Amino acid sequence: MAASGEGRPVRVLVADDQRVVRDGLLLLLSLLPGIEVVGAAVDGEAAVSQALSLAPDVVLMDLHMPVCDGVEATRRLAAARPSIPVVVVLTSYDDDDSVFAALRAGARGFLTKDAGAADILRALSDVCAGAAQLDPSIQRRLVDAIARGDDLAGPARPKGACGHAGDTPGATASLPPGGLTRREAEVLSEIAAGLSNAEIAAKLVVSDTTVKTHVNHLLAKTGMRDRAQLVAYAFRLGLAR
Repeated sequence: MAASGEGRPVRVLVADDQRVVRDGLLLLLSLLPGIEVVGAAVDGEAAVSQALSLAPDVVLMDLHMPVCDGVEATRRLAAARPSIPVVVVLTSYDDDDSVFAALRAGARGFLTKDAGAADILRALSDVCAGAAQLDPSIQRRLVDAIARGDDLAGPARPKGACGHAGDTPGATASLPPGGLTRREAEVLSEIAAGLSNAEIAAKLVVSDTTVKTHVNHLLAKTGMRDRAQLVAYAFRLGLAR
């Protein structure tokens, strides 16, 4: 049974832009012992606003949302309200860029969306107790990255990740254009090169599902209707080879 340090139920805020996923999480959490759902947000900006007003113990945050992504929302929340010390990030993404960006932003736990009720309950209990909670697959990739000597510090993310005009003066030249993540820019470049989802997955060493999710987010983020428009967009950004 999960419980806060005072013995009261753990107060949870859920942030996910996909209604089916969000509603499913809310239902699951409502059935878990010692859990109280205090709010639900449809994007990162709403998540930060609700977290500051509701002061939950844990925020279950999706990474890739419109208006403000989960990484930037996590960073802003950590800076604005350090008294909310735990943020568990749920995501369907399995690329290292997303994982390490979330951890750098201050996420205390990391679960994939196929996590079961017991995994979620354990994560909530652990982070409320001050421990970190990483999905075993995330732990392995983190250890592998350290063993390879990868630079886990990574480049700074633009402050415009929440989509406000005029917020990007600190962005560096090494960041992808158009507010894309590095992996989204890679996928867009391969789409412009004419590769299929399966071919992109093989080249980037990720699953077909991951590529499909990246493509869906590219369509939502750019406002393009199909792959043909994404190709034209890639040329405009200078990402086509």
